[in-house]
Amino acid sequence: MARAAQRDLAVEHRPENIRDRLARPKGQSALGDFVLGGVDGVVTTFAVIAGSAGGQLSVGAILILGFANLVADGFSMGVSNYLGTRSRQQEVSRARADEVWQLDANPDGERREIREIFAAKGLEGSALDHVVDVITSDREIWIDTMMAEELKLSEFSARPLRAAFATFAAFLLCGLIPMLPFFVVNAPFGSMALASTAFAGATFLGLGVAKGMVLGLPPLRSGLQTLAIGGVAAALAYLTGVLLHQMFGIAAS
Repeated sequence: MARAAQRDLAVEHRPENIRDRLARPKGQSALGDFVLGGVDGVVTTFAVIAGSAGGQLSVGAILILGFANLVADGFSMGVSNYLGTRSRQQEVSRARADEVWQLDANPDGERREIREIFAAKGLEGSALDHVVDVITSDREIWIDTMMAEELKLSEFSARPLRAAFATFAAFLLCGLIPMLPFFVVNAPFGSMALASTAFAGATFLGLGVAKGMVLGLPPLRSGLQTLAIGGVAAALAYLTGVLLHQMFGIAAS
């Protein structure tokens, strides 16, 4: 409510501002891609650290495994996000092409669909006839209406390359943070592990709080949820490392 009160809704809903906003939709924000990449990056590297600590591996092994996973998984996440975003765009494009074909092949049937759509919304009589006439008089509006009302699909301004870069960059930046203490020369392993845990926890919390603030969610609750997810992942990795060490007797070098 406080956030909404800070906005001048009267100004936002002036005709010229409405037209400008509709002509330039914001599209998908890079925030979701950044948070996704950041959280997964911290989970990945801290899971490596926790698992290596449980398995009693050396600092060198932690850095090698951490960097290998950081680069490989970050690249994989970025590519996967690109392909997923691109696939959604292609799905909408294919659906639109099919609607164009149906409109050319059977315009009377498509007109009846428009009538049924708006009749279901409560229009009838001359009002319904007028709406159908207006929509079907413009080919692009007709197709847009069928996409939105029949298929529940709409064009969206997603940017696959931006999504991939945001995911990859966040994965690298945030995933590197838990590894920083292990660059300290001759520091006790316990101190490095404790510092890494604190860094990872702060990163999880910060990402969650930032997401909550941008999306209008309770920041602290969002931060604690993200922190809890990361903590569970780290605990599972540590226990796995302990178990494998006990089973196979892998020793630190």
